[in-house]
Amino acid sequence: MSSSRSAAAADPKSRPVRGTEHSWCKAVPGGTGITALALLLFKPPDFPLLQNALNKLQFSHPILRSKLHFTPASASFSFITPATPQLQIQTFDLESTSKVLRTVDPSPSVSPFHSILEHELNKNPWQNPDPSSDADLFFASVYTLQDETWVLAFRLHTSACDRTAIVALRRELLGLMVGAAGVEKESIGDGEVSLGIEDYIPRGQGNKPFWARGFDMLGYSLNSFRFSNLSFKDTVSPRGSCVIRLRLNEEETTGIMSKCKDREIKLCGLLSAAALMACHSINNVPDDQWEKYAVTTLIDCRSILDPVLSSDHIGFYHSAILNSHDVKGGENLWELAKRVYMSFMDTKNSKKHFTDMADLNFLMCKAIENPGLTASGSLRTAVLSVFEDPIIDDSSKLDDAVGLKDSIGCGSIHGVGPSIAIFDTIRDGKLDCSFVYPFPLHSKEQMREFVDEMKRYFLEDGFRGSGRV
Repeated sequence: MSSSRSAAAADPKSRPVRGTEHSWCKAVPGGTGITALALLLFKPPDFPLLQNALNKLQFSHPILRSKLHFTPASASFSFITPATPQLQIQTFDLESTSKVLRTVDPSPSVSPFHSILEHELNKNPWQNPDPSSDADLFFASVYTLQDETWVLAFRLHTSACDRTAIVALRRELLGLMVGAAGVEKESIGDGEVSLGIEDYIPRGQGNKPFWARGFDMLGYSLNSFRFSNLSFKDTVSPRGSCVIRLRLNEEETTGIMSKCKDREIKLCGLLSAAALMACHSINNVPDDQWEKYAVTTLIDCRSILDPVLSSDHIGFYHSAILNSHDVKGGENLWELAKRVYMSFMDTKNSKKHFTDMADLNFLMCKAIENPGLTASGSLRTAVLSVFEDPIIDDSSKLDDAVGLKDSIGCGSIHGVGPSIAIFDTIRDGKLDCSFVYPFPLHSKEQMREFVDEMKRYFLEDGFRGSGRV
């Protein structure tokens, strides 16, 4: 055992959660903020090797072996980090996996792999914070499918693992499973959990005068009553997060990305524009009627923090920017994409991803506490959330070595959040988007129509056409 691991073998260490982490701790009990990663394997996992790899991951990244402690008196949370990993893989044989699959969507159009991902998104060990029992932040399961494939699934509390972190975790785990050189890291901070994002904001960039904070908070609150939504189908029944995918081939993806580059916009602008046009269309709004939609864009801040953090620094280091956009029928896809993207960039250049961080966290918590402040008590804070940059995932020898056939990583949103959260990946040159939505607030038929509309805009207007609807 290395010296850093020996040093970690002391009493459990702890630190209070910070502002953004606290907002996730408030959101997760209601169903938003469960990060899930599902890997479809065509080779059976080597369980001793997998368990050893997970233990190494937890040593390298103390947040992964931490527990979440709730203090009722102050309604506060803290991370408690024990000296040694305690994660145990939960295994499901063919019979027990079949029982799990019978509890989720039995539709033949949904693969067992897809159903298991949704099952993991809706398992919530953090639903009822218990002051007498600290909650794990990291869970691992292996499911056995009938066609001699297996699903390796991870479930994490989003305060401990954002989208960038889940990609790093996946890459590092696969490296450990095949014994790749250079993937095992020493413990960070002598076994202590790293600081929250607020502690890494460059000096002066998060400052905002008191009067300006109050003015912005009022603006966010009043504007929220003017936002249009994707029409709600069932606002009463219990909710869960469902997933639907949109995939383009390599030629289509290359064409779209080339046009984004020519117009000096990122993919997030095009995704947002197509999604807003699809919302306007399937809501059957007259073409000449303008609707105001809110879009939340998530920014991975690791490269702009002080000090700069690497992409494999596990934790939650994203910030959000909320913009509103007026949309009507007959929009030009590329013109709207440019408008959406420039609005986002103007806001980002004004440092609002730092200055408004506390405001948006506060409003998120207020929505959780007072659902009636949102349309139909739906807890919808925006129609859409999208990431500034896609994940780039190219197949490697590691994938072949462990038998990786497919993978999806995303987060749940059926508590507070947007109507649609887009998790976009360019995998082997092909766009693969996972759309997460709250069901039955939005129906499966509605979301299939939405995704079909988006794909039509991509192919008819973005890839081949001029962009005029």
